[in-house]
Amino acid sequence: MAPDEQAAREAMARAGVAHLAHRHVDDLSGGERQRVLIARALAQGSSHLLLDEPTNHLDVRYQHEILALVHGLPLTTVAVLHDLNLAARYCDELVLLSAGHVVAAGVPDEVLVPEVLEPVYEIAVRRFDVDGVPQLVFGMTEGAGVATDQRLGGTTTT
Repeated sequence: MAPDEQAAREAMARAGVAHLAHRHVDDLSGGERQRVLIARALAQGSSHLLLDEPTNHLDVRYQHEILALVHGLPLTTVAVLHDLNLAARYCDELVLLSAGHVVAAGVPDEVLVPEVLEPVYEIAVRRFDVDGVPQLVFGMTEGAGVATDQRLGGTTTT
């Protein structure tokens, strides 16, 4: 077997898409297509992976599958994510941008805090730590910087 073919087979196995080898890319679902693109990068021996919204248009299960796969790869990955809860779970470091400027950078525990996020997104933020991972709940701002979330039974002053 040629080295290129061997690299492709190994990459497909690692990305969990070996069973798709004989299907046309146009027949793949969004999640399958994302995993095939990741396999292609692995087969090429890339040391870095740049992803722009890799979970866009994927259901919850496939969002987690894709990001868990990427997180476990032995290469440097830079991903643009708008879902901050996914970023909290799968990213080692975050850079929060607003109007083209860096607002905050660091580990999720430092960046994903209401005092950083609320001025950027102009929405109330409540943070809960679940199994050591920050998880965010967003609510609409009401009146003079006060957001009320009836389901969680509290008022957060912004």
